[in-house]
Amino acid sequence: MEEGRKQVARIVGRDTSELSAQEVRTAALETLAENLSDGVIAPLFWFAFLGVPGMLAYKMVNTLDSMIGYKTDRYKDFGCWAAHIDDIANYIPARLTALLMVVVAGKPQLASFVWRNGRRHASPNSGYPEAALAGILNCRFGGSHYYFGQLFDKPYIGNNDRPLTTTDMRTAIRVNRTAEVLMLLIVIAVQIIVTLT
Repeated sequence: MEEGRKQVARIVGRDTSELSAQEVRTAALETLAENLSDGVIAPLFWFAFLGVPGMLAYKMVNTLDSMIGYKTDRYKDFGCWAAHIDDIANYIPARLTALLMVVVAGKPQLASFVWRNGRRHASPNSGYPEAALAGILNCRFGGSHYYFGQLFDKPYIGNNDRPLTTTDMRTAIRVNRTAEVLMLLIVIAVQIIVTLT
C-alpha cells in the first residue's frame, strides 16, 4: 500500500499519504485519462495544425499549468493565468480525447454520459477524458482530496462506487494506447492531405 502511494504521488498533485487502496487506483486512473489528453492527444493535435512550434508552445503552456495552476493561497494570484491559457489550449483536444476513448472502447453510446459528466469537473477540460474512462469502466471518479494542505471538493463523475481492480487498470491502459495509435494515424492522414494539396 505504501509503495502504491509513493508511486501515484509521482503523477498526481494531491496528497497521497493517507489514500486508501481504492483512492490510489482512482487517482492513477483519473490522471491516466487526463494525461492522455494533456500529454499525447493535445500535443499531436497542435502539431497537426501548427507543426513543431505549435506542439512546443502547447507543452510550455501545459507544463506551466502543471507547476503553478492551482487555486491555493500560494499560487492563486499568478497561477490562474497559466490555468486559463491551458484551458483555452486544451478545449478541443480534451473533448477529442474523450471521443477517441469511447470509439476505441467500442462504446460510442457513452457520448451523452461524457457530455453530462464532463461538465461537472472543476476544470473545463479534464472532466471529459475522466468521464469517458469512468463510463468505459462503469465506475466513479472525483470526491474530496487534499492539495498542498487544503481540502478541495470535486464533484463525482459517474455513479457506480465499486471497487476498482487490476483488470480495470489493464482496460484503461489498453484504451489509452489504442486512442494514442488512432490519434497518430489521424495526424499522419492530415499531414499527407496537407502535403498533397
